[in-house]
Amino acid sequence: MESLSKTAKIFIAITTISAAIMELIDTSIVNVALNQMAGNLGASIEDIAWVITSYAIANVIIIPMTGFLAVYFGRRRYYMASIAIFTVASVLCGTSTSLWEIVLWRFVQGLGGGALLSTSQALLFETFTGKQRGMAAALFGMGVVLGPTIGPTLGGIIIDSYSWPLIFFINVPFGIMASILAYRFIPRGFDIKLKPRIDWSGIFLLTIGIGSLQYILERGEAEDWYDSRLIIWLTITAVVGLITFIWWELQQKEPVVNLRILKDRNLAITTMLTFIVGFILFTSVFIFPLMLQRVLGYTAYETGITLLPATFLSLIIMPFIGKMLQKGTPPQVFVVLGFITLMGFGILMSQADQNVTSVFFALPLMIRGAGLALLFVPLNAMAVAGLQPKDIPQGVALNNMMRQLGGSFGIAIINNYIAHRAAIHRTDLISNIYSGSAAFTERFNQIYQGLQSKLPVGANLEKQTYQIIELTVMKQTYLLSYLDAFLYSTLFILIAFPLIFLTRRNKIQSKETLLAAEEV
Repeated sequence: MESLSKTAKIFIAITTISAAIMELIDTSIVNVALNQMAGNLGASIEDIAWVITSYAIANVIIIPMTGFLAVYFGRRRYYMASIAIFTVASVLCGTSTSLWEIVLWRFVQGLGGGALLSTSQALLFETFTGKQRGMAAALFGMGVVLGPTIGPTLGGIIIDSYSWPLIFFINVPFGIMASILAYRFIPRGFDIKLKPRIDWSGIFLLTIGIGSLQYILERGEAEDWYDSRLIIWLTITAVVGLITFIWWELQQKEPVVNLRILKDRNLAITTMLTFIVGFILFTSVFIFPLMLQRVLGYTAYETGITLLPATFLSLIIMPFIGKMLQKGTPPQVFVVLGFITLMGFGILMSQADQNVTSVFFALPLMIRGAGLALLFVPLNAMAVAGLQPKDIPQGVALNNMMRQLGGSFGIAIINNYIAHRAAIHRTDLISNIYSGSAAFTERFNQIYQGLQSKLPVGANLEKQTYQIIELTVMKQTYLLSYLDAFLYSTLFILIAFPLIFLTRRNKIQSKETLLAAEEV
């Protein structure tokens, strides 16, 4: 591959990072628009959730295959096609007039979007080699953190001021710009002229195995988990499909997913650490907005604004970590600090109450932002540190898939945990409320007298007083459950610490790999 000028490298970085941000924004921007979409399309809230589910399933199916597809079609051609698919599907989502029409196009959008994420990272890592790779990891990490965070904020602004189709149409100018930049600056040398045999059996097994697993994680709660025959059969399908897939891929000379690269200890362990990071990242982004909007009365826009300062802190820190990696600082040092920092975030968040203001959240969110910065950059670099250039796209794809699965597992587990804790807290709170107690009587009279001064004569004040007490109990129930969830999620970080010390403390790029990179 021809050597690249500094200008070309800068534009490749801009192209790949902006495309990754665009894809990641779409994983969260739709969440705040579901109510409006359901009303416009005549769907129930449960059915409109398929707009999220279809995208997630397509994402997690395509991500592990991106390494093979990039080789088969050529990385540059595949990347440009993925941008085009994502952009066209965005338009068709915005013009959809029925539920299942938009679900179909969201699935297609997910196929294009999943490819953008992994292929962007692979292109970036192949553009910036050697000591520059730490900085490349920092640049990509900035996009990974920024995308899911600004999604709800941007979505809130659009829904408050415009209508839901704009959340899809907004992708079009960015998609066109990314296509032009990719065509102009990504060299044709990235199109490796190889035509491996298509592993149709592997593709089929991966699709049914990982697709079934993602469906279970996305829809399990709505289907009452294992009270549903569908969930039971899909669990069997997922287990059999994934076990058979692993066995089959290890037998193939040209597998669709090269699992043999997991023999590299750093990659194998890093994928597990990335799974935990995905768990923490997605669950915190899931719990925090729920708590602010459901308990504290924030709007989607206000919630997003609360998250933004910490996100910008991550963006500031990441380049410095990239430079430290370039100077030879072992990535394990940052990973340990990152996990410790995230534990601090969970502990501080568990101390909130109904009277807190946005000022209270500033410190824990800043700590979270610093923790994610300390983790994303070294983990992205560690994942490919010991790989040959030809294996980098596959390693990147596996690492990204594990982050997505970590997020899906995290949300499913935390959802169940919150429901379980809510039942316990409600029982505890109700048991302390009984007619005749001094505390209850005082509270009841305060609310009753307050309503009496505001409502017209003849209003059922007693009934409305009880309704306000019920609402108060419900809010306190959910608040306590969310605080428990923040603390509970930190327990999963403890799993990470032994894994960190099993990784090899090698340089981000070995001399042999540098020589191989120059030959490519």
